Amino acid sequence: MTQETPPPVQLMQLLFGFAVSRAIGVSAELHIADLLKDGAKTAEELARQTSVHARSLYRVLRACASVGVFSEDAEKRFSLTPLAEPLLSDAPGSLRAFAEMITTDWQFQTWAELPYSVKTGKPSFEKVHGMPAFDYFWSNEKAGRVFNDAMTSNSAFSSVAVVNGYDFSSIKLLADVGGGHGFLLASILAKYETVKGVLYDRPAIVSEARKLLVAHGVSDRCDLVGGNFFENVPAGCDAYIMKHIIHDWNDEQCITLLQNCRKAMADGGKVLVVEMVVPEGNEPSPAKLLDLQMLQYLPGCERTENEYRQLFDNGGFHLTRIIPTMSPFSIIEGVSK
Repeated sequence: MTQETPPPVQLMQLLFGFAVSRAIGVSAELHIADLLKDGAKTAEELARQTSVHARSLYRVLRACASVGVFSEDAEKRFSLTPLAEPLLSDAPGSLRAFAEMITTDWQFQTWAELPYSVKTGKPSFEKVHGMPAFDYFWSNEKAGRVFNDAMTSNSAFSSVAVVNGYDFSSIKLLADVGGGHGFLLASILAKYETVKGVLYDRPAIVSEARKLLVAHGVSDRCDLVGGNFFENVPAGCDAYIMKHIIHDWNDEQCITLLQNCRKAMADGGKVLVVEMVVPEGNEPSPAKLLDLQMLQYLPGCERTENEYRQLFDNGGFHLTRIIPTMSPFSIIEGVSK
């Protein structure tokens, strides 16, 4: 029987969590997983391909391998592991871009001011960078690219889970509210040929969605509509889906958004919210860590089942079920009152 790791050692490992995260982020930025796709390589070989310092890269990859991201053999060659495979750029639902984004300098600078958010309840991002997060991404070309690539990566990961986790066959007209460039809606329409769609987001965003819809072969079944979802949403749809939207906003803003969907939908319509659901008690969950990210970036938060139930009730819906998926995200279904 192996002796249990002493609590101080366990705690020290947790305290160095930021180092693990940053090491994985650096390997993602250097596309190390892509370079190992065809077989194991030494740090020296990888350093030549990425134009970095060999010994320093070895130390980063050794740290990654110590937690199962990459594996080092007796000849000091590194290879892919199941935990490293999601860092491949072409992996289904790749997390490479997300890993790069979540460990950037502007992320670490924001997290350094977590005490500010705890004391005030306000996003520390604005304190650090002098403007709201979305304004920063619009004005800073490099950060904006990294953020958008990460969101596209994350969207692909969760979209596959949604398409495989919910039966859309009974829906005739589906509106994707805040649907971005339309990856989720296009994926749904591609699988369900009887469903028609409406992609709704800011005009500048939806204007760029046509190419993606054409690539999925669904452009003839999808309308593009620009607007502000806090003012209104397209009318007459029998279902409205929102992926990674509700968690951006506070309760009052979410209720307004849900009420707008309720007013616009056909009788007996549904709302489908795709978000992480925070488990009660001490159960570990990515939702509890993502919630701290939201605390520092936006007025929103991650919510428990009971909090979603109350939010839906105030927005004009009965929460009928929560459907787990193969990802950390769930599909929260509500039916109009």
